[in-house]
Amino acid sequence: MLPFSFVDRLRYLVERQFIKGAHYQLLVVAAFIALISLIGGWLVWPTGGEASLADSVWWAFLRLTDPGYLGDDEGTWRRIVSTVLTLSGYVVFLGALVAIMTRWLIAMMVKLEQGLTPVTVSGHIVILGWTNRTIPLVQEILDVNGGIQRLLKARLTKRLRLVILAEDVTAEHVHELRAVPLIRKHMGNIILRSGTALQPEDLDRAACLQAAVVLIPGRNQTAGSLVGSDVEAIKALLTLQAQAHQRGVTPPYVVAEVDDSRKMAVMQRAYSGPLEVLASEALVSRLFAQSIIHPGLPELFGEVMTVHEGNEFYIRSTDNCVGQTLANIGSRTPDAIVCGLMRPDGERWRTWLNAPTGETIRSGDKLVMLARAYEHAAPQGEQVEVSMRPLQRPASGPSRPVSTGGMRRLLVLGWNRRVPALIHELAGYREYRFDVHNVAVVKADERAAMISSYSPATARVDCQFTEADYMVEGALDQLMTQRFDSIILVSSDRLDSGEEADARAMVGYLIVDELLRQRAIRPQILLELSDPANESLVVRKRGETIVSPMILSHLMAQIAQRRELGLMFEELLTTGGPELAFLDPRHYPMQSVTTFADLEAIVALHGDTALGVFRLKADEQGRRLQLNPQRDKPLRLAEGDQLVVLTTLPEAA
Repeated sequence: MLPFSFVDRLRYLVERQFIKGAHYQLLVVAAFIALISLIGGWLVWPTGGEASLADSVWWAFLRLTDPGYLGDDEGTWRRIVSTVLTLSGYVVFLGALVAIMTRWLIAMMVKLEQGLTPVTVSGHIVILGWTNRTIPLVQEILDVNGGIQRLLKARLTKRLRLVILAEDVTAEHVHELRAVPLIRKHMGNIILRSGTALQPEDLDRAACLQAAVVLIPGRNQTAGSLVGSDVEAIKALLTLQAQAHQRGVTPPYVVAEVDDSRKMAVMQRAYSGPLEVLASEALVSRLFAQSIIHPGLPELFGEVMTVHEGNEFYIRSTDNCVGQTLANIGSRTPDAIVCGLMRPDGERWRTWLNAPTGETIRSGDKLVMLARAYEHAAPQGEQVEVSMRPLQRPASGPSRPVSTGGMRRLLVLGWNRRVPALIHELAGYREYRFDVHNVAVVKADERAAMISSYSPATARVDCQFTEADYMVEGALDQLMTQRFDSIILVSSDRLDSGEEADARAMVGYLIVDELLRQRAIRPQILLELSDPANESLVVRKRGETIVSPMILSHLMAQIAQRRELGLMFEELLTTGGPELAFLDPRHYPMQSVTTFADLEAIVALHGDTALGVFRLKADEQGRRLQLNPQRDKPLRLAEGDQLVVLTTLPEAA
């Protein structure tokens, strides 16, 4: 083996010191300055200008660090050495020192921008992960009418602070936040931190144990990744549980999203603290199933389950209403609709939507209200003159002929992990028979196996599979000659980004719309989007959209404030029991109906709750839904208009 040269050893030694950081770099530069000063002093010492070698070294150091001494020297040799020292000072002393300090400051600023410093706040809100849910979730949290504000007030927290834990904090994240006007006004209350939910030290960096609520939104699983969002959520719950046990504190309240509803029991076992789990896969599939049964429901979901202006469901306490009936409360809420109540049943809650108006409020009950703002859902005082007549909704209304449902043929374009859950949900509608034709690039055998393994109930739905790309011209020509009741375009979860998935879905929507242009009777077109920014690009007058991230973000923010809201939506969206329905006005005697107040009274007598009207023709903004209209204004129902009611169906098997 060849021996190492002195230069190689010296270069390696200097390199090892430089990579240790700015402090060691400054020590190396100081050593070079001392060495140059020693050499310069030794060179001029024989000239006799200084009494000792130490004075000569000091003379060299002054020339090295300050060029102002250059004109004071006499003699050719001293001037040559002084000039060399001054030039070396520019290079070593000033150049190296400025370069080291500049790099150190830049590295320090980058480190601070990356959010690696632990936060020292408490009573805040933590969002674990940056996904397509993050921006809508932040909007919901900052909404002035949102329940998060009341949650913080209940926990005696004066200021809202929001900590977002992203894998790598970049300027792009800040730009995305500032692009939303509502978020831009509150950027001073938003703290970005780098890290993942898989690392305990990253959870400490966001001070999760001191948080008022920890939100764990789901994310799309990237291609080839074996660690999905469910695995990350369960790991985060286990870490929070272990940290709380180790430090002897109560685990924080967590609202987590799970894709596969079959993992809910695992998440419940992983965490002993207060936990609410939102099964996104089951929820979105239920939204699609009910939208297929009742075309027009996506517009209702877009109003009551997003931050857009309009009506929302609120859970109100009944501290001042104990002993009163639902009819009395409804007569004192002119701007809200009483949809039912929630009653404590041991450690659980019993959801009672579309309850009879004669039901008396008990201590601990909570009201379910539909209103445009939280304050509108508060009953007016007893001293206010009651101008609304109390409704009379019996425990069981007059029986109507049960709809047999019949056969529904569906064309599903695209594939994602929610399609098997959709098939499972459709199988729960016993009064309907469904024939589903799926077109996707995934192999037909693989899709059939995933559906059959999801649950045995999926065997009740007839499924056909075509292996093709619906984006290719001519792939749908033959299929479009058949009759379908609904055409569904799902957003793929196998692409790297939601923008790419939405681009395919929207182009497919335009292709289908073009193929149906000459069709006299058009089927329902239902489009799923994963990026909320793309909703405005879809022509709402021809198709219906479900923006799942916005809906899931809204529910997470609402459940964070009122845990009972999750149970209410689960009851509302489950097959059987209370259900939103679009009914023909001929279901009810409409001879004396002129206003919404009249409609409420007639619908209540038949055991249902009137929520609004769905018009056949859209207005200038493309909206057809009129939810919770003013009670004293004429309805002016036209041919083809439908009533939006909350009814009660027989419980599903």
